[in-house]
Amino acid sequence: MHPLAGQPAPEALLIDVAQLERDYQERLPDLADPAQRVSFGTSGHRGTPGNGTFTAAHIRAISQAIAEYRAAQGTTGPLFLGKDTHALSRAAERTALEVLLAHGVDVVVQPADGYAPTPVISHAILGHNARRRPGEPEADGIVITPSHNPPEDGGFKYNPPNGGPADTDVTGWVQNRANAILAGAKAEPDVLRGGRPDARPTDLVAAYVADLAAVIDLDAIRAARLRIGVDPMGGSALAAWGADRRAVRPRPDHRQPGGRPPIRLHDRGPRRQDPHGLLQHRRDGGAGRAQGPLRRGLRQ
Repeated sequence: MHPLAGQPAPEALLIDVAQLERDYQERLPDLADPAQRVSFGTSGHRGTPGNGTFTAAHIRAISQAIAEYRAAQGTTGPLFLGKDTHALSRAAERTALEVLLAHGVDVVVQPADGYAPTPVISHAILGHNARRRPGEPEADGIVITPSHNPPEDGGFKYNPPNGGPADTDVTGWVQNRANAILAGAKAEPDVLRGGRPDARPTDLVAAYVADLAAVIDLDAIRAARLRIGVDPMGGSALAAWGADRRAVRPRPDHRQPGGRPPIRLHDRGPRRQDPHGLLQHRRDGGAGRAQGPLRRGLRQ
């Protein structure tokens, strides 16, 4: 048991989101350091601005490389863009949109600055490609998430028309092209051009939830009158769960947990995110509100 388990996190353990976003925008990667170049792991690039491994420069270069790759492959249908709740995801989304829209890509996003989990983006890609008429271009997607990485990390993943993570032949091409762009080969400093169209908002989460009935017997779940505890872990599934709950219609005695202080601590080990998304963020020195409490029994 960690000695601080279940206690409010000390100020020193809170991430400074404002500083994180400043470093993301202002820091330039040192390409002499291999660790600061674009490097795709499981279909995507991950890192943090503090050590120069995840910056706006990286996302601009990767987004341009993806725009070039999909055009070369004839993938000129919509690109579904989703993001999670990590601190840098919104900033990376803005950067990607600037580049993709300037390249004429038809970008589809969740409305109202909403989050879209990875399965939602895969579902949108597969659904579009299954419904398209002969001769119509295929769709693909990008998910802005470092998955299980710590709160200060960002991630950027490309999903080709098959809906799943890009294979190594794709990620290798995108990685090499992005690093060439970072190094100045055919860079496009004027990528932000006036008069560009906006992204196209579409409720991808609702479409995903509506299609659950095709693979899950929701009537059986309703009839069983199950009492189900759900922990979205503070992540991008928060919005999806609201729609899921309306579709499943669980027992009417559902209650929101409350009245107990939140857990705000995790073990800070490498590549470990707070499993419940409850680690508080710090903005301009002030502690932000925790994302939600857990019931005492669930904690135990």
